[in-house]
Amino acid sequence: MTLPDPPPEEEEEVDPGNSILDTTKQLLGIPPEDTAFDIDVLAGINSAFMSLNQLGVGPEEGFSISDNTVLWEDFVDDLTLFGGLKNYVSMKVKLYFDPPGTSFGVTSMENLIAELEERMKLQVELSAEQPEEEIPEEEE
Repeated sequence: MTLPDPPPEEEEEVDPGNSILDTTKQLLGIPPEDTAFDIDVLAGINSAFMSLNQLGVGPEEGFSISDNTVLWEDFVDDLTLFGGLKNYVSMKVKLYFDPPGTSFGVTSMENLIAELEERMKLQVELSAEQPEEEIPEEEE
């Protein structure tokens, strides 16, 4: 008697709204399933992470990704940074990968990036100043 083959393992689907690579591609106008530019987009994302590390955002030891399975929550757990973080990374990648066609478009994007950098630095400083809440121990 032979046993039936086990069902094939299904790949875990990654929510494109949480995947760093897929979100960045969507903000660049690239469908998540189009992998033709992944190497270029990944290089831009990892460059942006290097800049964020120098701003004090993200893990102290640095951070990089190599596919679409890495989530935003893997990079930072401060919810106040998520909106600016996604825009920052996508704009840095756009400047690297597909810059605006005019000099004033480039300048505008650079100004937005600089503003986001200042806001994220401020948020990191504010978060560092706030003491962590102590959870009271329950008495038995």
